[in-house]
Amino acid sequence: MKYSLFRIIKYVILHRKKSNCISLHRMLPLLKTDVIGFVRSNGRNHTGGITCYHKGGGHKKSYRILNSLSNVVNAIIVSVEYDPNRTCLVICLFDFSSQKFFYMPACSNSSIGDIVKTGFNAELHQGHVLKLIHIPEGTLVCNIFDRSSFPLYCKSAGTFSVLLEKMKTYCIIKLPSGEYKRLRSENQATIGIVSKRPFNCFLSKKAGRSRWLNKRPTVRGVAMNPVDHPHGGGEGKKSGKKYTPWGKSVHVKKKDNVF
Repeated sequence: MKYSLFRIIKYVILHRKKSNCISLHRMLPLLKTDVIGFVRSNGRNHTGGITCYHKGGGHKKSYRILNSLSNVVNAIIVSVEYDPNRTCLVICLFDFSSQKFFYMPACSNSSIGDIVKTGFNAELHQGHVLKLIHIPEGTLVCNIFDRSSFPLYCKSAGTFSVLLEKMKTYCIIKLPSGEYKRLRSENQATIGIVSKRPFNCFLSKKAGRSRWLNKRPTVRGVAMNPVDHPHGGGEGKKSGKKYTPWGKSVHVKKKDNVF
């Protein structure tokens, strides 16, 4: 489907004014073709038995399909959207050459109307996607590719890696965990930091937010009755007997192998 460039630019200018006024991102997806629904297992296997406790309920979610960025892209940001399946935001881009819309993880300070480039025509600018060999040493990068068409490293909110050293065929990067990784120089990476602050900085603030996120309450075994848990029952408070819900002892010593 072909889109008029005048209509795209008019839409970007209009919504850029709105986003600057209210400084919020879209909650509903702009691109409906790359949004699919899925059914959560809620901690149950194919027979319906519970294999992972404390899961159930939660808000309905839709999955956004991200672009693999395997081709050269020269696009403009049309909208910045919330993604319930990721800790970071996603941006909806319109590619001028292919006349198509697609989704991509958002970098920090991304706004409507910014230009995003990938491939040989990309520049050393925040949000652009380049090969590691074309990025200077000491640059902060994210959404790093490794032998696949989708990013594998630094995808969570607020994370970034540092490009430490470049060689002829390999580059060394420092991951957020402190680990040093050697990757091929032909791998692609996005310049900048992933949008939003780190996920471990968010506070739940109330029990209802955990229920929205498909998390059910966790009850201590000491607070149960004897029929429900080996730690249950008794007069007053007690520390428990250190047994699992199925009666197995937690303190099981490993036997040495005797030859």
